[in-house]
Amino acid sequence: MKYIRNFSIIAHIDHGKSTLADRMIQYTGVIDERNFKNQILDDMDIERERGITIKSQAITLPYKAKDGNVYFLNLIDTPGHVDFSYEVSRSLASCEGVLLLIDAAQGVQAQTVANLYMAMEHDLEIIPIINKIDLPSADIEAVMEQIDSELGLDPYSSLTCSAKLGTGVEEILETIVQKIPPPRGNTEAPLASLIFDAKYDPFRGTIINCRIFHGTVKSGDVIRFMHNETTYKVEEVGSFLISRQKKDKLSAGEVGYIIAGVKTVSDVNIGDTITLDNRPCSKPLPGFKEAKPVVFASIYPIASDDYEELTVALEKYELNDASFTYQKDSSAALGQGFRCGFLGLLHLDIVQERLEREYDLSIILSVPSVRYRFTLNSGELAYIDNPSFYPDAMTIAKSEEPYIRATMMFPERYLGSVMKLCREKRGDKSVLNYPSPGRVELIFEMPLAEVIYDFYDRLKTITQGYGSFDYDMIDYRESSLALLDILVNGEKVDALAQIVHRDLARERGLHACEKLKEEIPRQMFKIAIQGAIGGQIISRTTISPFRKDVTAKCYGGDITRKRKLLEKQRKGKKRMKMVGSVAIPQSAFIAILKSDQT
Repeated sequence: MKYIRNFSIIAHIDHGKSTLADRMIQYTGVIDERNFKNQILDDMDIERERGITIKSQAITLPYKAKDGNVYFLNLIDTPGHVDFSYEVSRSLASCEGVLLLIDAAQGVQAQTVANLYMAMEHDLEIIPIINKIDLPSADIEAVMEQIDSELGLDPYSSLTCSAKLGTGVEEILETIVQKIPPPRGNTEAPLASLIFDAKYDPFRGTIINCRIFHGTVKSGDVIRFMHNETTYKVEEVGSFLISRQKKDKLSAGEVGYIIAGVKTVSDVNIGDTITLDNRPCSKPLPGFKEAKPVVFASIYPIASDDYEELTVALEKYELNDASFTYQKDSSAALGQGFRCGFLGLLHLDIVQERLEREYDLSIILSVPSVRYRFTLNSGELAYIDNPSFYPDAMTIAKSEEPYIRATMMFPERYLGSVMKLCREKRGDKSVLNYPSPGRVELIFEMPLAEVIYDFYDRLKTITQGYGSFDYDMIDYRESSLALLDILVNGEKVDALAQIVHRDLARERGLHACEKLKEEIPRQMFKIAIQGAIGGQIISRTTISPFRKDVTAKCYGGDITRKRKLLEKQRKGKKRMKMVGSVAIPQSAFIAILKSDQT
């Protein structure tokens, strides 16, 4: 065990985690140059295209240190975006130390601070590293000041490197060996292993990624999942190099995988404890904090025949993404579907894209919403995340919406624009800090519903990409809420309904009507698109019909002949409108989510 080190790389998004992992993999010779490619741990196309890490990945790096011994460094790579902080918490529970990566040009950002606190909660050894020192705009002295003032770490213990060029990688590996403590555990004790991730393989079933804290597991053992009390026979155990490498056994302190013929994906709970059936451990290991979805939207198949395929796809997807939740839902406009919970709008975007790519599905997403709390006249509390279940307005005594504490960091020159944006989004109780010259930390309390709409995109636009954003939930606060219905051709489209703040209802209604007018194709009859609260219409646009010039054949003669033909056409259009149905394209649902100002 003294030759094992378990560590993670944490940082703000785009500070170079995946690039540093690439250099470590190259330096330790796990893969030859011919088979190497950038972002090698990011195995999804979508991760490579967007340049972000979505899922944490594990790999074992054999490293020969200067003392002559070979150490096995288990790296668990983590995402940096605020929406995927749940992945980070799961990874940290399996480590003894972390590399805290900071961009030499951008300095300490909001997610850097959030991830540092998460590592401190797990009582991990923290090694600060200043990356991208090769950039012309790199300011190492300023970043060292920020490490001291904002993070409270010793700036002189920080390492410098350029992950792109590979400078400083050997020093980082040596520091990992010297500073991060080896894992503690008893190989003779009953097996206690923590599941930190899982993948579904169509040929082998579920592949469980786990960290062994006590005991030993080998092929042929009968294991038990402590959460749901199911038992399985182990077929194979091993460690992660670039591909899976089979081993005889996994012992305390090691990170590896277990294949045990788990055929149903729902049987594996991320954060569950694995033990031996004939010699169980006394209690489960402390798991991870449970992911709390904050954004809700419904997913429907475009063709109703694909409902079964969508059901199977969501079952498989849920295993690969433990923070994703779903339950059955139905809509009068779109048929059978699922109500899903997400950690944020980027998470929602990624889920939609992965379902379409990996499972070849065509799906429609409803307008995202948050979970509101209503106190009814009877004293009963109702939590509503789906506008379809909005209670009767006459029965509501009090309506409340969730509030967050948003922490933003950006250069001082953008302060006025960012404060104006926060005020627009109903933010209040602002706190202003100047952690270092020229940089501002702004803390606002604001409704979550305003943030999920378009806040992050606009913050990035206003600050020209330099602004960083992190948030945590505070509580529910009283608010004046209303149900905004969208009517197309006089029919309510329940998938477009939104719960909105009353002061913003007309603005949102107009935005939805204008976007639908752009997206819905013209028909042979006039289509009215309306926004309504209860029986009151608050916004409206009209899609003009295609018209045929029925008076073309009337050349001269009495005007009554033309009027007669136009009247006949008007009656035909009216009759067509009564029987005609309007198909709303998928792009219309997505267009409503996008702001005009981004």
